[in-house]
Amino acid sequence: MEQSALDAVTTNVTLWSLFWEAGLIVKLVMIGLVAASIWTWAIIIDKAASFARMRRQLDRFEQVFWSGQSLEDLYRTLSDQKTSGMGSLFVAAMREWKKSFERGARSPISLQQRIDKAMDVALARESESLESRLGYLATIGSAAPFVGLFGTVVGIMTSFQAIAGSKSTSLAVVAPGIAEALLATAIGLVAAIPAVVAYNKFSGDAAKLTGRMEGFADEFSGILSRQIDEKLGARERERMAA
Repeated sequence: MEQSALDAVTTNVTLWSLFWEAGLIVKLVMIGLVAASIWTWAIIIDKAASFARMRRQLDRFEQVFWSGQSLEDLYRTLSDQKTSGMGSLFVAAMREWKKSFERGARSPISLQQRIDKAMDVALARESESLESRLGYLATIGSAAPFVGLFGTVVGIMTSFQAIAGSKSTSLAVVAPGIAEALLATAIGLVAAIPAVVAYNKFSGDAAKLTGRMEGFADEFSGILSRQIDEKLGARERERMAA
């Protein structure tokens, strides 16, 4: 008798049957967690592609920048394009450089500060783009197990009510309800684990890419600082000679 009941439970306990036999609240919890897991994987795939694309862009820009090409030529090439990464920092700095000299900049200190500020703004924008939607991964990673646990608690309470109503503690009565309850926790973990791993990975990658751009900004600021001194010095000598 007990063996036949166990066979019936084994036959009926599938993921699909557990979902359909669960209560309304547990179903809503499961659906929400599955949707969160799908959206999490969509973000993971998109961020992995965008980070790989950013690395390639940084590599290409550094290769072109340090190839000895004129800064004016490079600026003319990039100013008409949609840039990102180091290209955005370069265009922002060169645009401020050209505007300041066109207006007759006299103080090298104030010009350097404006250029650094322009690159800081561009860097903040690029960093924000790299870190976009990482907060969602962190939220899912921390909240999904608790949401699944909530579904488990509700499912176990429903199972206990069924046991009390049937006045039987046989496996055929207890197992389906417990399995339904635990399925919610399992789905919560399935949603949370990839989100936590991806958040840690992408946060580290974002920090590395931002560090590369900060290093370029410092180097380029030094290059422009030397050119500012040369240009302003030449302008001053011409003024004194005249």
